[in-house]
Amino acid sequence: MKIKDLATVNAELQEKKDLIDNADYKMVTFSLAGKDYGVDIMNVKEIAKADKFTYVPNAASFVRGVYNLRGDIIPIIDLRTFFHLPIEDKNDGWENMLILHIDDRVYGTIVDRIDKVVSIHSSLIQPAHPIFGDINAKYIGGVVENKGSLYIILDVVHIFSQNQEEKQASRDSVEGGDGAAYFKSAASAGEAEGGLTEPSVTADDLGFIKEGLAALNKFYSSPVNEDWVAARLVEWAATRSKENIQLKNTSDADAYLEPFFSPCNGKLWTSDYAYAVKALLPDLSSNNIQVWNVGCGKGYETFSLACILKLRYPDGHIKIWANDNDIMAIANAPNMVFEMTDVPDYCQTFISKGRTGYIFNASIKDSIVFEYHDVTNVNTLPELDIVVCRDTLSFLTPDGQKRVFKDISEKLKSKGIVFLGTNETMLDADWKAVGKNQISAFIRIEKN
Repeated sequence: MKIKDLATVNAELQEKKDLIDNADYKMVTFSLAGKDYGVDIMNVKEIAKADKFTYVPNAASFVRGVYNLRGDIIPIIDLRTFFHLPIEDKNDGWENMLILHIDDRVYGTIVDRIDKVVSIHSSLIQPAHPIFGDINAKYIGGVVENKGSLYIILDVVHIFSQNQEEKQASRDSVEGGDGAAYFKSAASAGEAEGGLTEPSVTADDLGFIKEGLAALNKFYSSPVNEDWVAARLVEWAATRSKENIQLKNTSDADAYLEPFFSPCNGKLWTSDYAYAVKALLPDLSSNNIQVWNVGCGKGYETFSLACILKLRYPDGHIKIWANDNDIMAIANAPNMVFEMTDVPDYCQTFISKGRTGYIFNASIKDSIVFEYHDVTNVNTLPELDIVVCRDTLSFLTPDGQKRVFKDISEKLKSKGIVFLGTNETMLDADWKAVGKNQISAFIRIEKN
């Protein structure tokens, strides 16, 4: 074995220090399945966190969906799934994302953790051995050691960019785990096997859609729902020619909004949905339970809510303030009559036989106050334990939305819960999402 003298060792250390001091390459470092990775900082647009993505039909398994990044619709790729790596269990649902720009496209990539920016000299980067690491070597730009950590540098340009000759070969290898051609189709929500031409969705298109929804259906895009509006545009554009993307009439606007509404809209909640809501209802310190049902419509939702509250809080004194600005709906709501076959099982305990059909009994009716009221005006409410406001906020102007949110923030107790529409979210970051599946529910974040 050859032993280096001290002078040689010192010279090598000095050379390495000089290279570090004169760094000409920066990378953003992150982790996947416990290993350290890096990506050229020139390809990183920003870092972000998100907890909701919109599903894209027919996309590869590693495409988590699309995401509205300040008006731009971008595909979200889970690098862990793409490289067949294990995924850490997370409690809060939030994902760490590197937002990358490759050529003229932007992609979101999900990683386990984002670490820091590391500066090195490019001459220190070594080529990766074909059997190196847990991922295909063709996606590795090199490896480098820095301060005791070994970083695998991903060649994101190669991962995301393909010339036309490679596309068909990539499609043929989708089941083998590469499937890079899907990145192109995911960006436009097109089908992987072709059949749909790739639409060009622009910020102007999104702006016109928002204006059309407001004018034709009184649906107002805002931070409450803008992620859904933008993601829906990708789906909408994928089924239409460029000249037919915009909304021309009320029928177009209705079709655009058809997937927006929450389950059981305009009817009694199914047992599955009602029990899922029940499972999210918090333990309350008082038996006097105050509830605000905003936009109660004809009363189906309110009666469903009253029954499930009675089951969740059997000893509670429940009062539901049910508001709507449809005077005919409010007038008829207390006297609704049902066929027994239309009543879900959780409601049947609270149903009595009337002269013309089945009606809710006094224990349910007495717990509800139906009021004709415009919720964007003054709301004289007590302190609240629960707010149910499904699919209502989106049909208020942005100022009206803020007014209702202000009332919720001021009136809701610290342990209270808010239920919004499936495709709606809270306006600010002071709320934590606790809903599952198609239930959008929020509790206030406790501050130290």
